[in-house]
Amino acid sequence: MTLFAAIRLPHEILFGKGQRHALPKVAARLGKRALICTDERFAATSTFAEIVNALEAEFVEVLIYDAVLPDVPQETVAVCVADARAFGPDMVIGIGGGSCLDMAKCAALLLSHGGRLQEYYGEFKVPGPILPIIAVPTTAGTGSEVTPVAVISDSERTLKVGISSPYLIATTAICDPDLTMTCPPGLTAVAGADALTHAIEAFTAARRGSDHALAQDHVFIGKSALTDHFALLAIKLLGRSLEKACRDGSDEDARADVMMGALAAGCAFGTAGTAAAHAIQYPAGALTHTAHGLGVATMMPYVMNYNKSTSAVEMAQIGSALGLGNQNQDAEQRATAAIDEIRRLFAAIGITPTLAELGLPADKVDWTAEQAFGIDRLIKNNPRPFDLDAMKRLVRAAYDGDFAASAI
Repeated sequence: MTLFAAIRLPHEILFGKGQRHALPKVAARLGKRALICTDERFAATSTFAEIVNALEAEFVEVLIYDAVLPDVPQETVAVCVADARAFGPDMVIGIGGGSCLDMAKCAALLLSHGGRLQEYYGEFKVPGPILPIIAVPTTAGTGSEVTPVAVISDSERTLKVGISSPYLIATTAICDPDLTMTCPPGLTAVAGADALTHAIEAFTAARRGSDHALAQDHVFIGKSALTDHFALLAIKLLGRSLEKACRDGSDEDARADVMMGALAAGCAFGTAGTAAAHAIQYPAGALTHTAHGLGVATMMPYVMNYNKSTSAVEMAQIGSALGLGNQNQDAEQRATAAIDEIRRLFAAIGITPTLAELGLPADKVDWTAEQAFGIDRLIKNNPRPFDLDAMKRLVRAAYDGDFAASAI
């Protein structure tokens, strides 16, 4: 096989304890007026007040939009942009969880190109560069600080929708693990499990060739040498520290590992893409109104078991990244051990083990499978192909908790 690699990343990534203090100088290089997108909770903290004061001390005028809601309802983006247009920002700073970062991306898009957000749903609909974005995550999960996608909710649609374009990648990502120290155990678990799922799905994604047009025609292009590097780094860091961070939120080393793991996972899936676990979560999440990370993590072991017959070598490598000492076993045995470790880890941090316990109605199992099967950009990225019957069997197995049936 000819070596092939592709990756899209921010111009600058700053990671480490205290790196949030670099924000004022980073912002000052981009302009003099900054729109800040955050949520009500973080806006009320002393840390946020310190950030704003530091920006103003660097002669960066700020306009604060502190009403970001989970899943970014599309109508709220229009409100944010209407408030900001007269201010004329030179940049948009997103500070908070994934929704705050996605709001910053959407606001920068509409401030740059106008129109309605719905005009940009899908891939490559953004016509050109947008205002510079500085992404400052306060949770470790979505990887939105480095990805080319913004996920929003639209009241006219059952499922969440995405805007995917390389133009949405932040100019600078500033990742300071100290900002995650007060993240409660439940959120730490769900966000970290989301990141681990990103990494696993990116590493086991379909390999879709090396045609020069691939990355020009698609935002998410399957696995490659560079995305594999970041995915395995994420798996290693999250595998060794996610459980620790959930158990003891004051463990600085564990917090740093988990945040770097989420960042690396974002670097991987931002180009490689995700697959079946995400496809199933979109309808399941819409019906159960549960956190995205919880839904994808619930599905991940079942999807790994389904894919094992075609991805045993990759899953054996996942086992090695997780620190499993089973090198004398064959690839299938090592793959099985890797899946078992993911199941153990997710159980240890409180991830719901079945779609039934997630709250999916029994009469919506087939509907969930049908909707998931229709999300082509994710299904075509899965290493083992699906037909509708196979998808229905997988969703049913995850609903019943019949792990063995998920491999059929």
